[in-house]
Amino acid sequence: MLDAVIAAVKAVAQQEIEPRYLKVARQRKTDGSLLTEADLATQEALSRELQKIFPGPVVAEEMTEREQVDNWTAGNAGLWCMDPIDGTSNFVNGLPYFAVSVALMQQGRSVLGIVYNPVADEMFYAEQGRGAYLNGEKLPIKEHVPALRSAMANVDLKRLTPRLAEGVCSARPCSHQRNYGACSLEWCYTAAGRFDLYLHGGQKLWDYAAGSLILEEAGGHMCGFDQDDFWAAPLWQRPVIAALDPGLFIQWRDWVRAHR
Repeated sequence: MLDAVIAAVKAVAQQEIEPRYLKVARQRKTDGSLLTEADLATQEALSRELQKIFPGPVVAEEMTEREQVDNWTAGNAGLWCMDPIDGTSNFVNGLPYFAVSVALMQQGRSVLGIVYNPVADEMFYAEQGRGAYLNGEKLPIKEHVPALRSAMANVDLKRLTPRLAEGVCSARPCSHQRNYGACSLEWCYTAAGRFDLYLHGGQKLWDYAAGSLILEEAGGHMCGFDQDDFWAAPLWQRPVIAALDPGLFIQWRDWVRAHR
């Protein structure tokens, strides 16, 4: 199944995303985020291909909220969760940091996850209990563990509370922070060791479904703001505190919670 999903994601990206890169028209959704014909075409084509592999419901970003909830409710035995283009703003502005994200979920948990950046041709993937990989190389690819003070963090400031955002900026415990605007890749970069720390104030299901499994299978650790069990937080708006190294994760978790 993993090989079939990888092939489907690559084929749809080549057919629907790459020809539209830097050439596609955009529009605004009601929440202010961008939507393009590439998002819609990719979602339609990929939904069709995935259901040939496993005929479960699909929960995707560009569906209506009603469709998302209904399909989630109907898919306890198995469903596909996808973001056809995670990082649409980057995609339309020519920034090569966006991805197709696909997860197969059963009983509310991810059992297979794929995140593909077609510009870099980087395919991150994992199956439950079988490890995580980037283009065939086992993750993490960088295992140096810095002190918290010298760590590199990926932080989405705009979804944090004002107090926490101010603390991250003015009293941050790490050395550097970045945010490039594609949640699925942020998970994967943390899993690969490119980022040491990860912090996000609230993600949708399709933002974390694939990436969280990839980080977990790479040996990483994650939790919510109030729950040590990441999966216990609200389904549709889930905060993230994460790190690859267990010791660094505890320090990062405790610092974040103390500054909320």
